[in-house]
Amino acid sequence: MTEYFNKNPLSRYERETIDSWLRRYPSDKKQSALLAALHAVMHEDHYVSTEKMDAIAAYLSLPPIAIYEVASFYSMYELNEQAAARYNISVCTNISCMLCGSDQILAHIERKLGVNLGQTTDDGKFFLKKEEECLAACSYAPMMQINHVYHTDLTPEKVDQILDGLE
Repeated sequence: MTEYFNKNPLSRYERETIDSWLRRYPSDKKQSALLAALHAVMHEDHYVSTEKMDAIAAYLSLPPIAIYEVASFYSMYELNEQAAARYNISVCTNISCMLCGSDQILAHIERKLGVNLGQTTDDGKFFLKKEEECLAACSYAPMMQINHVYHTDLTPEKVDQILDGLE
């Protein structure tokens, strides 16, 4: 087993996070820790590589396809290395947000950062996610999420304040 850990691409933080979740479930229900495992990788790397998905599969004794299916289903997991920016921005573009001006907010962010949807700024600080269907904050539209933190009731001025306040 020591040999496995020496070759395992999962970091100590990722393994400890997975282990903490595994302790919450019966030993035959390891798949229950899968979402947390993917989240731990996102926390460290800002995206989930095939190598990390394979490592999670081995660590949880699951077939790799079980990890690929989950990682590709949920929009909260980035599978594109281009998304490995310090700040991952998702602007909700669903109907509630759109009716409240999310298209103007999105255009403002693109101008401010000098990138289009699906691109990373040259300094690697920001990635603007291509599309976010719904982030479940309709009552507070328009809204965006930065690294899984919600920012609601957006105006261009509020967006500037939020983005300028990030290190």
